[in-house]
Amino acid sequence: MTVAKEAGVAVRELSDEEIAAMSEEERRALIQRLHTPRLRLPRPEVVNLIRRARLALMVGGCLALIPWMVYLGLTLPDDYQARNWPAAWIGFDIALVLMMATCAYLGWRRRVVLILPAFGTGMLLLVDAWFDIITAEPDDIWTSIGTAMLGEIPLAVVQISGAIMMLRYLILAHPLKDPILSPLRARIPF
Repeated sequence: MTVAKEAGVAVRELSDEEIAAMSEEERRALIQRLHTPRLRLPRPEVVNLIRRARLALMVGGCLALIPWMVYLGLTLPDDYQARNWPAAWIGFDIALVLMMATCAYLGWRRRVVLILPAFGTGMLLLVDAWFDIITAEPDDIWTSIGTAMLGEIPLAVVQISGAIMMLRYLILAHPLKDPILSPLRARIPF
């Protein structure tokens, strides 16, 4: 044990043996006491208000979409001539290229925020595969299925599973993580 003076206050330094002798709960309490957030966190009541608003929007959106899908299923024609078809697909592909480029840049820079565009890119690839197959003409259906099975879906799996693995790692690496709890069941801290 070492005692030092910092700013006129005696500071006791714990030895490795003292830390090793602590229980998991005592170590976690020590980490919590030593942890000082660098950011000014929002007040808990503000966070709870925003959380409740987001949950209400998502539940409301789900409930509104169910009858809307039934309505569309009953009223949409089997065949439809779309306006701006090339612009729709080129715009979608531009968004996909931007997401992939963002993933490449953030991966190259080793940035944690890569989790977000990686997951988003995976979802866009799945959407691309879905619409390629569903909207394909009979002569093109096997080409669409082939590109989906050999390109879009495997790449989507790589992107989404990579994002989930990074998130899992970040949860496991957090010093206050409960070792008994599955990383995918970790709660938001506030």
